[in-house]
Amino acid sequence: MDGFAAVDFGFAREVLQRGIAALYLVAFVSTLNQFRPLLGEHGLLPAPALLDWVAQKPERRKLLHPTLFTRVRYTDRRLVALSGAGIAVAALLVAGVPQLGPAWVPMLAFLALWLGYMSVVSIGQTFYSFGWEMLLLEAGFLAAFLGSNDQPPPTVVIVLFWWLLFRLEFGAGMIKIRGGREWRDLTAMTFHHETQPMPGPLSRQAHLLPRWFHKLEVVGNHVAQLVVPFFLFAPILSLWIPDRDGWVPELVEGVAWVGAVAAGIVIATQLWLVLTGNFAWLNGATIVIAFSTIGLPGIGAPASPPETSLPWTVSGMPLWWVVVTSAVGALFVVLSVPATRNLFARRQLMNASFNRWQLANAYGAFGTVTRRRVEIVVEGSDDEEGLQWREYEFRGKPGDVRRIPRQFAPYHLRLDWLMWFLPLGHSLDDWFSVFLVRLLEADAPTLRMLRVDPFHGERPRWVRAVSYRYRFATRAEHRVDGAVWVRTGRRVVLGPVGLR
Repeated sequence: MDGFAAVDFGFAREVLQRGIAALYLVAFVSTLNQFRPLLGEHGLLPAPALLDWVAQKPERRKLLHPTLFTRVRYTDRRLVALSGAGIAVAALLVAGVPQLGPAWVPMLAFLALWLGYMSVVSIGQTFYSFGWEMLLLEAGFLAAFLGSNDQPPPTVVIVLFWWLLFRLEFGAGMIKIRGGREWRDLTAMTFHHETQPMPGPLSRQAHLLPRWFHKLEVVGNHVAQLVVPFFLFAPILSLWIPDRDGWVPELVEGVAWVGAVAAGIVIATQLWLVLTGNFAWLNGATIVIAFSTIGLPGIGAPASPPETSLPWTVSGMPLWWVVVTSAVGALFVVLSVPATRNLFARRQLMNASFNRWQLANAYGAFGTVTRRRVEIVVEGSDDEEGLQWREYEFRGKPGDVRRIPRQFAPYHLRLDWLMWFLPLGHSLDDWFSVFLVRLLEADAPTLRMLRVDPFHGERPRWVRAVSYRYRFATRAEHRVDGAVWVRTGRRVVLGPVGLR
């Protein structure tokens, strides 16, 4: 690594470009499959209605992040076209095709993904209100300036990825320390595996581990998020190592290993979360970004040594590219001021954007951990009196007590995630009322988002919402009847309601 070129980070660039592009591919596939029934022309929260409301007064545009749909009227067909184009561009980047050209080719490809997906997130309302949306947007913007295969990665952009990882990890650690008491008394993970939004196949096994292990999980989390992030910047020290008596290579290699070990700790903790939960692409994105600190000399470097003697070339990079990437670095210095203040603010914001372009954001998750799992179960009845009820089954959220949770991440089941939030509020959200109406109408796009429609496409006469307390079955309870969950405390919270 020198002042302008991160010559040992070619492999890191490969992982960053292809990994981030793969996450964009997943995000656009998720959008293609789910946006229309959730937010399309006939969705639960129609995006056209939001855009019409914004168009009534020009000053309301400031309430939205930039989106193509304020200039081109939204239609479901245009959403499909945008998603298809995003999938195609992301697939090309995963294959490494744009990276074979000059630096401006992958730059334009990633900026297209960034602007296209921001157009979706901006009108996604509550279904796109998760922190990993802005994380993917910021990562995609930075990836646009990593360059192409015929030149080394710019040092400033690699360092900006370290800064992104620092904000992501340290911000999450600080939000926990300032949050619920369970993070300070080391009991958070005693509940987390059971009460997290969407458990995975191994969540029950993790929950049944001894309490001392759960305390170690919390301690490990605090170390990984509050201590380790500061060591991510160690490789940059090589820029100031003096050349004395031939021991420079050993020092450079030493500080590089410090950053790599720090990244390894972050990756290990994220892999544990991947194994024990379903957090969309949050963990995958963190793992990909963590590779930015791993420098491997000679791996992923340009095929031929850069011709530094050529005119208008600096450290193997065209002068115009050095100017562009330096300007990006300067931009982030300015944009990062609010996020830096937020990290040390008493009332720290979680998953907050301080500018319309969603760059240099504040991140954090699970400042508090719920101790009881309450699930909303939706039931329908096709008899006039509403005496017999059958349950609708969701793809990811708990329902059938004998069904082992499935692994969906990095794919994001947006409806299932929003169902987890319902019991945490004081009332059922507006989108949920429309969802019940769609079930009464036997709306095909809505039913396709579910795992089981107990009426096989026919209209029920009534639907209702019932709450239960869910907990993981103990090993003894599981041996009796194979139950994964035990549910108690049945209570009707809405309904019965019908179309009349």
